[in-house]
Formats: sequence, C-alpha cells, structure tokens
Amino acid sequence: MTHSMTAYASRTGQSDTASWHWDLRSVNGRGLDIRTRLPDGMDKLDQTLRTALGKALHRGTVTVTLKVTRIDGAAALNIDEAQLDRVLQALDLVQERAFAAGVTLGQPTAADVLSARGVLGQAASANSDPDLHAALTTDIGPLLADFTAMRAHEGAALQHIIADQLDRTRALIDQAHALAEARKPKVRTALRDAYAKIMEVTAADDARLVQELALLATKQDVTEELDRLKAHVAAAWDIIEDDGPAGRRLDFLAQEFNREVNTLCAKSQDVELTQVGLALKLVVDQMREQIQNVE
Repeated sequence: MTHSMTAYASRTGQSDTASWHWDLRSVNGRGLDIRTRLPDGMDKLDQTLRTALGKALHRGTVTVTLKVTRIDGAAALNIDEAQLDRVLQALDLVQERAFAAGVTLGQPTAADVLSARGVLGQAASANSDPDLHAALTTDIGPLLADFTAMRAHEGAALQHIIADQLDRTRALIDQAHALAEARKPKVRTALRDAYAKIMEVTAADDARLVQELALLATKQDVTEELDRLKAHVAAAWDIIEDDGPAGRRLDFLAQEFNREVNTLCAKSQDVELTQVGLALKLVVDQMREQIQNVE
C-alpha cells in the first residue's frame, strides 16, 4: 500500500504536575530527516522518540514539537537553604561593619534576599519527573498511530491518482502502437521511393544504399520504446500494490518513462504519433509530481 510523506498529528495530555502538547508533521524529503524540538532535560525521551519514528517511517522531513507546561507554578520554585544561610550571614556582616563605621543601612526585605544569586531557583524540573517522562513515552504510540494513519489515508488517495495516470499511460501507449503499425506501409513506401530516386540520379553502391536505408528505418522504429513503456507500466503497478516503500522505485521508473517518451517523440516522424507522444509526456510529468509525495 502506498503511503504519503505529508501528514500531521497532534496530541495533548495532562498529569498532576504538568500538561503537554505534541505536534508531529512531515513533508517530502529525499531520505528520513527527523527534527525534534523538546524541552531541555528530555534527552532520553528524545532518543525514544527518534527510535520509534525510525521504525515507523522510511522517508520524509519529520518535525516533532513538544511543549510542557507546569500546572502548579508555586511548586516550580525552590529555595536553596544553604545559599540562603550564606546570604543572611553576609548581610549580617555588612550590617555590623556599617554600624561600626557609623553608617546607617536600611533593612533588606525578603524580596531583596530572594533576589540574591542562587537563593531562589527552579525546583526539580518537571522535565526530569519520571512520572511525566513515563506518561510522555506512553503518548508516543498513539501519536504515531494517528500520524501513520493519516499518511496511509493520503497515500491511498495518491495511489488512486497514480493508478489512474498509469491507466491513461497504457491507453496512450496502445494508441501509439496502433499509429506506429499503421504508418509502417507509409515508411516502406517512402524508403522505396527514396531508393528509386537515388538510383535514378547516381550510380551509388547498391549494397551500401540498402544498408543506409535499413539504418534509417531502424531509427524510425519505435517498437522498442513502446515495449519498454509497457514494461514500465507493469512494474509501476507491482510497486504501488506492494506493501514496502514505493517512493524511490517509482521515482526511478518515472525517469525511465520520461526518457522513453522523449525518444518516442524524437523518432516518430509522424504528426499523429508525435501528438500522442506529447500527451504521454504530459501524463508522465503529472505522475512524477504525484510520485514526489510518495514515501
């Protein structure tokens, strides 16, 4: 089944101490490029997340953002009692020295003391809370399930579009084959006329002339190009119906499609066949655009 590289999923959760919001999205990419934006102190969760994404995905530029907000703001503050004692001792020393020097100082407020460096800091970060880490880790599974489900849904739509384009391609190939067969008598007649005219005006080497005309006929023959195009269509069907990643293989086939169609147009030497070749090129270009989204 075909999967798309473009998808989006989000998830929110809450514990006793914090709430969080996941944002997971991906766009087209040549390989798998995982970019995470997690709060500081969540290195272990980051590694767990990358491992899960690496197992579930094969291609795409994937961006994961996690925002964590503490519910109890007061609990987020912590007083370093040892540092507080040192600050108070220093203030006491300053007061004594000032009194001895006859200098009167104002009494420091609690806010003054708390503003001293190192007295007030963050409590044990919510980011290092093992319960929070466990809850976030548990959330990865459902988040990825939603994400891969959207990739599968988008991929099914892509597969339908590509399948329709393959059907149109095969129909145009059959039309080109019919036109190529219909023009063969004209090509033979044209070659005979050319041979006759040349022999009338010059004493050319008959064997060499026949060889050159045969080479010209071969250059105008598009049978091989049409046969290869049919084989490419069959291969593309096998790929989109396969369960494995299809993007890279389809992209390679699209290049082969384009090469054969260009050769067909160059060799056609026929207005109707050229028109069919141009129609083929249009369908192939449209198919290549869709393939760029396939994982």
